[in-house]
Amino acid sequence: MKKYFIFGAVCCFIAALLHIGCIIFGPDWYRFLGAGEQMASMAEAGHIEPTIVTSIIALVLMVWGLYGLSAAGIIFRLPLQKLALGLISGVLIFRALAFPVLMPSFPENSLSFWIISSLICLVMGTSFAIGTWALIKSEHKTS
Repeated sequence: MKKYFIFGAVCCFIAALLHIGCIIFGPDWYRFLGAGEQMASMAEAGHIEPTIVTSIIALVLMVWGLYGLSAAGIIFRLPLQKLALGLISGVLIFRALAFPVLMPSFPENSLSFWIISSLICLVMGTSFAIGTWALIKSEHKTS
């Protein structure tokens, strides 16, 4: 069970660092990571929106990583842990499977971005889901 949470947490932290890299290193990183020309152009023009959006995503990913570490017993127990882990799993799996519906809303994002990011979300979400399932199962056995 711990290994699934640790894997999910590490993935979240890596994804958060990549998002922070976009903020620090700018338009080329937005382009390379497939965020779309609109985001890259706005960053190039000095608009604040790419930084805000990317910061929020990075923050969410870091919190999710902390919940993974918490569930693995590496850090202190965070509030509403089982609920949060279930929501994290659900959001990541939903994001992975819903990309065909989401694509038209973000036409600037490349197909490569959608496929690769969706596969990553599916792996992360599945990892959190397996860990959460095992956690709930183990708690039911001990009670």
